[in-house]
Amino acid sequence: MSGPEIFVIVIVALLLFGAEKLPDIAKTLGKGMRDFKKATDEIKRELETSTADIRRDMSEVTDSIKKDVNDLSDKITKDVNEVSDSVKSDMENATSEVKKEVDDVAGTIQSDATEVADNLKKGA
Repeated sequence: MSGPEIFVIVIVALLLFGAEKLPDIAKTLGKGMRDFKKATDEIKRELETSTADIRRDMSEVTDSIKKDVNDLSDKITKDVNEVSDSVKSDMENATSEVKKEVDDVAGTIQSDATEVADNLKKGA
């Protein structure tokens, strides 16, 4: 409200109640506002204290869930790394075995080719 609106309200109050009763009305109104504010503060305080346990429990549950999720994530990461390392190791072993077999076959083919070439030279 602006200044002129308040002035109009004061004039109307003076006309309705008179100058003698206005201080009593203001005093009663002030006391009522003070009591209302006190009751509001008391309700807020009561709500704060009654919900403190709930908020603490919610915080504990949230922390517990976060810990469980982190533990599970760490376990999954560890398992994935173990499987990955195992697959890499198996692939390296298989690759080395295949390479050895290829080298053996290549050596046998080369030996056989040399023997055939020698036989052809002798027969020619």
